[in-house]
Order: sequence, then C-alpha cells, then structure tokens
Amino acid sequence: MNELIDETANYVLDLASPQRLEILFKLLENSSTPTSIAKEIGATKQEVHRNFGRLEDSGLIKKNINGKYSLTTFGETVCTQVPSLVFFSQNREYFEEHSFGEIPHKFRMRCGQLVKGQHIKGFSKVIEQWKSIYKNSDEYIYEVLSEVPLDLIEPLIKRVKKNVKFNYIFSESAVVPKGRKALLKKLGFDKLMEKGLIERKMAKNVQTVVVLNEKEACVLFPTLDGESDLSEMFYSDDPMFHEWCLDYFRYCWYGSDVFKESKLKE
Repeated sequence: MNELIDETANYVLDLASPQRLEILFKLLENSSTPTSIAKEIGATKQEVHRNFGRLEDSGLIKKNINGKYSLTTFGETVCTQVPSLVFFSQNREYFEEHSFGEIPHKFRMRCGQLVKGQHIKGFSKVIEQWKSIYKNSDEYIYEVLSEVPLDLIEPLIKRVKKNVKFNYIFSESAVVPKGRKALLKKLGFDKLMEKGLIERKMAKNVQTVVVLNEKEACVLFPTLDGESDLSEMFYSDDPMFHEWCLDYFRYCWYGSDVFKESKLKE
C-alpha cells in the first residue's frame, strides 16, 4: 500500500508545474511536438523538451510514429480530473463557508464541469441573473428551490405564458412569501397547469438550488450548516456547466414525490 501511495505522490509531483499542465492540455487538443508547443506557450525549447521527457517517463504522454506526441489513456484521464482541482482552487474561500450539502458523490466527482462558472455575489445581483435566465428561455425553465422570492414569480409566469415549459421542485420546508397564493391566482397559474405547461414535485429537504433554461444555468450551494444561500451563485452558459446542472435537476426530479400544497405555509 505504501508503494502505491508513493507512486501516486510522484504523479502528483509531475503535475505540480504550470508548464507541464499546459503541455498536457495542449496535447489534449492536438498531437504536437515540443518545438511547436514551445512557440505556442512562449517557453524555451530546452525547458519544454525537459518537461516532455518527464511527462513521457510518467506515462502521461507518448511519442507517435510521425514524431508528434499525444496523450496516453492515462494522460487523458488525468486531464479530466484537473478541472475539479482548478474549480476548488479558484473558489477556495467560497467553500470555506459552503458545502455540497445533499449532493451525491457522483456529482461531486464531476464538479470540474463547473470550472467555467462565474461567481456572482450579492442577493440583488443573484436575483437579477435569475430573472435573466427566465427572460432568455425559449423552451423550458427548470428549478430546484428551497425558497421563493416573491418578485421572481411574475417574470417567470410571463415566460410560461409564452409556452415555455416550467418544471420545478419545492422543498417541503420551502420559505414561501406572503401573498404568493393570491399572486398565482391573479396570474392564472392554475390554467397554465391545466395546459400542461407547469409540472411540479416536492422533496423532503432542498439545500442546493439550481435554475436553468435550455442555454444557461446557475447553482447555489448551501452553507456549512446545510442552509440554502441565495446571496451567492455560480452561473454560466458553458455547455459542460449546463450539463451538470441539467443532470442534477433530472436526478432530483426522478427522486422527488408528489407536490402537496398543504405542506407549504405562507
């Protein structure tokens, strides 16, 4: 076991170089030579050749018959894991006060998909971005919610009236603002449900909030004590970021129960 740990530690050391990581990601895009990559990244040929040798010795890259280098299967796999480290490194301070809450391990392992997310801080900025996701929707709006900001209801319903499909999951303990029922009635919420434009479910406890349309998405992680936090979010229109949020929504959707309005209190 100690030998395996030592071997793994050596691989980590091989990755502990900005230039070697840059080489790996360049080769992930296309096979190349040390000389070509040296020109691309503005480094000396000698330095790049030395790092190519180290990466080759570690089994991360290989030299092909045509003289170009490419990633090995091991190298490609390593590149899929690095974005997770980058995501946590970029947002270390955020995760000193937040956690992944109830999110299953399989989604935590994929958090590298969130690396291109923009960190938005401040309740007002979060709400404005949330509204923008509604405004930009043409096909659907999906949400997993722990609470319902009242000023988001009307812009949401406006989009649904444009035949945008709305599916959402409420927490049984969702914070529901006073006046919600009256506003929904005024906006014709029940008629939209009858048309099949709105579907809803209920979860026992929602800590992580996601909001997405067909092009963009955001995720709001809970605080360390498991409370949802609407004052900060990660937002992106990057396809990989969107895929993570969509998959997480679907996971929550198929694991949720029938919606029961009686469990909500204004």
